[in-house]
Formats: sequence, structure tokens, C-alpha cells
Amino acid sequence: MTGAPARTLLLWCPDWPVLAAEIVDGVPATGPVAVLHANRVVACSERARAEGVRRGLRKREAQGRCPQLTVVEYDPGRDARAFEPVVAAVEELVAGVEVVRPGACAVAARGPSRYLGGEEAAAERIIEHVAQSCLVESQVGIADGVFAAGLAARAGRVVAPGGTPEFLAGLPVEALGRSALADLLRRLGVRTLGDFAALPAGDVLARFGFDGALAHRLAAGRDHRPLAVRQPPADLTVTSEHDEPIDRVDAAAFVARALAEQLHERLAGHGLACTRLGIEAVTEHGQELHRVWRHDGLLTAAAIADRVRWQLDGWLSGSNGRAGARAARPTAGIIRLRLVPDGVIAQAGLQAGLWGETGEERERAHRALSRVQGILGPEAVVTAVLGGGRSPADQVRLVPWGDHR
Repeated sequence: MTGAPARTLLLWCPDWPVLAAEIVDGVPATGPVAVLHANRVVACSERARAEGVRRGLRKREAQGRCPQLTVVEYDPGRDARAFEPVVAAVEELVAGVEVVRPGACAVAARGPSRYLGGEEAAAERIIEHVAQSCLVESQVGIADGVFAAGLAARAGRVVAPGGTPEFLAGLPVEALGRSALADLLRRLGVRTLGDFAALPAGDVLARFGFDGALAHRLAAGRDHRPLAVRQPPADLTVTSEHDEPIDRVDAAAFVARALAEQLHERLAGHGLACTRLGIEAVTEHGQELHRVWRHDGLLTAAAIADRVRWQLDGWLSGSNGRAGARAARPTAGIIRLRLVPDGVIAQAGLQAGLWGETGEERERAHRALSRVQGILGPEAVVTAVLGGGRSPADQVRLVPWGDHR
């Protein structure tokens, strides 16, 4: 089993898709604004909420509640591009910032709390600096683990060390961000995260599957990341060199897609998957840029490409924040792009062996064992390996599955 989740400081900007539309496209966020994806509201302004607009409403119903509603289409690239100045502002105070998603970034709380005078002082300092640099309102939460820190940020709270399970226990199951699971849990009479956390882990895995088991760990305040985290081999990093500097977003998107597929194939070849991605760029003038993107699940090739494209868009466009705040725009075009799988896990469903070299049965078996090991820890799933010795007990030894190769 893992130790306690690390103390995490997470900065969250409320209604970020709405604010990004104002920063990039000039849509006034003070008015009734709704951001739509697939004809449903995914974010709305405070003025729109006052008129009865809520997330999940269809466009027609939202406009019926607020006839003056300004509708904006969801654009994750715009959100990421507008968020880059905020991340750059946070990096002026603390190191090791990870982008959780556009509108939220996280950092280990230990460093900032030590040199900024404590956790609450660090939170106040970061909020103030972002407000002054970007004219963006934000909230900071600190708790044990990224998930709890994100919920604490919505309440603007600093949860005491060790108090995360108690903090989470009273929150509704909708806080998990899994609407289908939350609806099912409520129909079963499970209404709070505390109720969900009290269920036996084995029963949760059997009834709700792997994602439900991960959500169960979140509800209990335990680290939701898979436990068999390994340092990637040195040859997993992928790099592209360019004679013609990249200075246009469309060219960057093409490069991002190709490099993401290359990285994903290389990881799959080692039976690994990426959970945290480092994006590094070098310009024609020798300027070095770096950003880390965090992801709760496994990054597919498409997800890697999206994050690389968003980041390059943010760098190359150098979008203006409020009051002229600007991200660290390169001084010249990019001539080298490098993707570093900063966090990887064993994706054993991609590995050969055990029940043959091919076939759906082998892949399903590997995937099931990987999921159980990811939930219960590497020592919970073991493989019998033949050794020496005279007695049967000496001839067979048990090693964590995945290490037997």
C-alpha cells in the first residue's frame, strides 16, 4: 500500500471557460454567459446562474430561463491558451507547477509553505500575485492529495494534515465528477463520500469496476493514482528537430499529433502508459520552455496530442491576460520539441506472456491483473516463479506480478 497522499496546493479559477472567452474573444464575463458543448451548458457566469442557468441544461432551456444569454462554444484550446499567463504567474513564486486542466494547477505544498511562511500564507500570497499579475480571481485549496485539494479550493479551505477523510466524508457523491456513478449510488442509498468510502473495497470493485474502485479510493481520501508507479526508461522520451522554426499554431498542431503518436507507441512497446507529461521546447534563440500536465487516468495518444497542442498554442500565441499580462511567449520559433513521460505506470494489458503471445483472453487477463494491482498495491498480486531448492516450498517463490519478467 502507499503512504499518505502528499500535501497538495491547488489553485482553481472559477468559471474558467467563461473567463477564457472574455480574455481571448472579448466576451464580457460580467454578463449572462454560457459555454456550451454538445448543446449542453458546461460552464456559465455568475450573472447567468442568477437567472437560473445551470450546468447540464440544453441550449434552448438555458435561453428560455435567460433570454439575454450570450452563448459561447466550448473550446479547450482557448481555455488552455488563456490559462498560460496564470500558470506563468504561479511559477514566479513556486516551482514544479502541474497543470491539472485549464483553470486549475497544482504544486506540492511543502516547498511554498516553508519559504512563504506557512500553508495559509502561501495560499494568500499566490492568490494575490495571480490577481495582480493577471487580474484573475482564484481560490486555493490545500489538502492531502490532488482530488481533495481541488474540492478544498472550491471552498477556499486549508484542510489540516490527516483531516482529509473527515473533510471528504460529508460531501455529496456528485463531488466525484462521475455523474453516472453518482446517480447509481444515490439510487442505492449511498449519498455522501463517507457512505461510499465505508463500503468494502472488494465489493466496490466487483460491482462498479475499475473506475468505481478508483473513485472509492478518492472518497476515502487515499491517493487515487495507480500504485505501481515506475520511473520511465531513458529511451522513452521523444524529440523532434525542425530546420524551419515553428511559429504558427496550425504547424504546431501537426507536429504535436505526430510526436504524441510516436510517444504513445513507444510507451506501448514497453507495456507502459503515461499519467503525467512533460512538454519541453527550445526556440531558435536558445530559449527553453517547460510545462508539466497531470492527468487522473491514462493519457491516450489523442489526449497527449491535445495537451501538446494546447501548450504550444499557449506559448506561440502569447495570449494577453487582463491588464496586458502576457505568458512567456517565445522570442523566436520552436526548433526542438521534446515530450517526457514524467509519470508512467505498468499497462500490463499491453505486455506479452502469461497466457500466450496473442489473443483477447491474454489481454483481458493482463488488464484485470493490472487493475487489481493498481488498486491494492504491487504486493497484492503475485506470480509464482520457479527457483531452486529441494522442497516444493523452496522451489516456488512469489514475486509481485509484473516483476517476474
